[in-house]
Amino acid sequence: MKVLMIYPQTPDTFWSFKNAVRFVSKKASSIPLGLITVAGLLPADWNIRLIDLNITNLKDKDILWADFVFLSGMNIHLESFQKIVRRCNELNVKVVAGGSMATMEHEHILGVDHFILNEAEITLPQFLEDLKQGNPQPIYQTTEFPDIAKAPLPRWDLLDQQKYVSMDLQYSRGCPFNCEFCSITTLNGHKPRTKSRTQFLAELDSVYASGWRGSVFIVDDNFIGNRKKLKQEILPAMIDWAEEHNYPFNYGTETSINICDDSELIDLMVAAGFEHIFIGIETPNHTSLTECGKYQNVGRDIIASVKQLHQKGLRVSGGFIIGFDNDPEDIFEAQINLIQKSGVVTAMVGLLNAPTGSRLYDRLKNENRLLNFFNGNNVDGSINFVPKMNYKLLMNGYVSLLRFIYAQPNYYRRVITFLKEYQLPLKNKVSVTIHDIGALFKSIWKLGVLEHGRHYYWRLFFYTLFRFPRKFPTAITMAIYGYHFRKVVRTI
Repeated sequence: MKVLMIYPQTPDTFWSFKNAVRFVSKKASSIPLGLITVAGLLPADWNIRLIDLNITNLKDKDILWADFVFLSGMNIHLESFQKIVRRCNELNVKVVAGGSMATMEHEHILGVDHFILNEAEITLPQFLEDLKQGNPQPIYQTTEFPDIAKAPLPRWDLLDQQKYVSMDLQYSRGCPFNCEFCSITTLNGHKPRTKSRTQFLAELDSVYASGWRGSVFIVDDNFIGNRKKLKQEILPAMIDWAEEHNYPFNYGTETSINICDDSELIDLMVAAGFEHIFIGIETPNHTSLTECGKYQNVGRDIIASVKQLHQKGLRVSGGFIIGFDNDPEDIFEAQINLIQKSGVVTAMVGLLNAPTGSRLYDRLKNENRLLNFFNGNNVDGSINFVPKMNYKLLMNGYVSLLRFIYAQPNYYRRVITFLKEYQLPLKNKVSVTIHDIGALFKSIWKLGVLEHGRHYYWRLFFYTLFRFPRKFPTAITMAIYGYHFRKVVRTI
């Protein structure tokens, strides 16, 4: 069989970092990990190609080459996903689709010949067996959660690695929490399933052998879902591996705020090479946190928690949400104060939405407040339900909040707050590449010469150079991120 795997184009959002990756001469911030993992489950004698529309174009001759097009994506990819399906239909090439969007929204998606839903370790072999027998079915789905020890090594050879900022790995699936607005427990379960130490180290070896050096993002729903195993097995093994290989990777991942309750865990992560974590902070309003079941955040001093992580050497990116039923009218000012005082530079602020499969979706459906299904875009100003707050007040407050936190004086002030608190790990290995040098000069030209308000860039430039010279690369990176966020906010 000849299989063409296609990853849809990601719109310009906070998470895309499209305006930032150009500074380092890259095309995309992250890889299509799901597709190259599925590729590892396909028969060894199949001919497989990959096209990621975030780094290259799709031509009709690419589609016509294939017996099947394998397509995946998240809700954010819906528009691009539909266009790909339509082209395949016009060219009479069969489409096989899976991934989180297909799993939750397949009833709303037309033109797909075969849906491989839920987790592919279970449903893909069923499809392959039926295909071998000449009788493939339209839908394959399961209510089981597989042992992810069955997950194969990703097919790194399918990637043009130099086009990406980071490689991705997965250690676990599932989350021990059950926030009302999140569909993760429906997709991946409430109990975290983890890979073994041997399996995960084999994946590190495979990335290393592929020639990659630099950023690796561990895409888990919640990396610290099983803290005991992390502390006793995985992180000590990662520390030994890093020392043996001379620290070739720096890591980022997603965790919950309760990481702050475990100093040993934080120290082990930093020693293993973790530099960045994303945390769902959501809101400073405790009533809204209780409303959505985010109990791990309730009663916690968020600002002190973030500063603790910064002082330990972990830079925090934060997710924030506006639009809870219990949000008061002054929530916008409260969010601004939290973001500015905490020094969370990369603050992703989105409107509350109800993904299919979440408890929030079910509640709002019962309350007859749903409008449509969530498109996954956290910066287009869309909301898929009728909010309790006056809609005009909500939208105007949201846009004003974004414009404030990413306005140059406020953004650069937040970067300074972060730099004052942030402590670089002692084992931090600073290696300068040709792309880094190029990014510095591009930032000088775009942010220090062309952009209006360039004096803010130069203040940060010289302040960091003289006060915190080891943090200078981090400061320039944050300045470039700010440029991306300002561009995105202007489109809202």
